[in-house]
Amino acid sequence: MTAPLPPPADGATERPPLIFSIGREELIIRRRYEVASIVNDILIALWFLIGSILFFSEETTYAGTWFFVVGSVELLIRPAIRLARRVHLQRIPGTEGVPPGTGPDF
Repeated sequence: MTAPLPPPADGATERPPLIFSIGREELIIRRRYEVASIVNDILIALWFLIGSILFFSEETTYAGTWFFVVGSVELLIRPAIRLARRVHLQRIPGTEGVPPGTGPDF
């Protein structure tokens, strides 16, 4: 059993954590955007590291170039994650049955 999270300092409501059961263990993910950002940073490092290693050999330079391209795309995703965190859209309570385009969020 996990302890409840304290309320966020800025007064925003936080979504419940994602919980995955793996055998007898549980993986609990809190602060989803922060986790997504960290995973993205790790992937950026991996793509550029692999691309750099592949550039040591003339035969693998083409593949190394593609790893650099993938790493560059990941660099574009980085600010998108930060922006999504800042502009997180949530359904307004009480608008579940309202048709699209007629609610207060249109």
